[in-house]
Amino acid sequence: MKTNKNSFKIKQVLIVVFLVLQGMTPCLGASISIKVDYVEYKGKVVDSKNGDPIASAYLSVNGTNISTITNKDGEFSLKVPEDITGAMVTVSYLGYQSKILPLDYFKTENTRIELEESVEELSEVSIFSSKDARGLVLDMLKKRDDNYINDQTQMTAFYRETIKKRRRNVSLSEAVVKIYKQPYTSSKRDEISIIKARKKTDYERLDTLALKLRGGPFNAIYLDVMKYPEFLFNKDEIDIYEFTFDKPTKINNRYLYVIDFVEKDHKNPWYYGKLFVDAETHTLIKATYKLNVENRNAASNLFVKKKPAGARVYPVNVDYRIDYRESNGKWFYGYGNAQLEFVVNWKNKLFNSRYTINGEMAVTDWELDPDGKSRKEKNLISPSVVMVDDVSGFSDPDFWGDNNIIEPEKSIENAIEKIQRQMEKEN
Repeated sequence: MKTNKNSFKIKQVLIVVFLVLQGMTPCLGASISIKVDYVEYKGKVVDSKNGDPIASAYLSVNGTNISTITNKDGEFSLKVPEDITGAMVTVSYLGYQSKILPLDYFKTENTRIELEESVEELSEVSIFSSKDARGLVLDMLKKRDDNYINDQTQMTAFYRETIKKRRRNVSLSEAVVKIYKQPYTSSKRDEISIIKARKKTDYERLDTLALKLRGGPFNAIYLDVMKYPEFLFNKDEIDIYEFTFDKPTKINNRYLYVIDFVEKDHKNPWYYGKLFVDAETHTLIKATYKLNVENRNAASNLFVKKKPAGARVYPVNVDYRIDYRESNGKWFYGYGNAQLEFVVNWKNKLFNSRYTINGEMAVTDWELDPDGKSRKEKNLISPSVVMVDDVSGFSDPDFWGDNNIIEPEKSIENAIEKIQRQMEKEN
């Protein structure tokens, strides 16, 4: 069996946590505002049978590149330029029948969209002809150049980074970013600039630690395994994994193979998860996967860059997710999420501390940029950037302007309201 010599290093690229004493100086901040007239529509996407919210449902304005996703409570905010009228909006989620609704169906508040589960017996569909899961993955990687956008693009995206101690938010970072996306056929890495950002950290609730997440939006963009196959699937080292078929599914009226994969070598932290592959074109549409971190010492070495004396820090849960979107037969990065839960054990202390760090990014608009002119003279950020502490944006209810964002879930809303109250008292 071929050994992935880079796997230990590659896992480290995706998400790295700083655990340092209070007082570390952050190194990034930006705020640029452009006024555009728009209409904002708000609502919720739910299961038609039981009314349960559907998280990460995708809403896209047909005929444009404008899109957004629902939060964990199924809630969405969709901002559309005033001059767009009579458009249709597609609402979709894996395992549900998509809906195409006119824009005038949507209201400024309390739009309710019900999606019905797909009940078709997919195992009987004749389009599922592949019998070799490993071979299908190899074909998926081989067809990357045909299936994904091969032009430079400029993407607008919303990034959110949260740190929770137990269930309480202790740090919240949000930003609108520009991604200068390189072609999937290119070895050049993507670049990012921050258009507008805000952050607030409650250091008093972080014990004697200040937690800093290095990489910011890059943690989400590097989850694009079709652009960066070396971070998960290197076709020359594909035999480090075992692949098997799971029950197929459907999204946006497309039939999907579902492939389970797991690394064979369990000495170091190892990957396992699911791939959702288009049955007709063999395009990767979605991937959800985890890193097994039962080897605490090895996992700690992967994720913890610095820590104070007397503390033992190790991750207990590591989750990743990547979604792709389609336009005119070509696919591109649409959404990425990385979540890390870890424990801090203090010497001579009876109880430990438990923290959850989550970074997610959703592309909300994009345009072709074949000459790369859009990135000239932009303030590009480093892949090792740490988001800055800046509370000023929380005082402005119109801070995001016409930019589409992921609606904050209830706990984040409460955190923002608390920050706003604190600022009012200080003023």
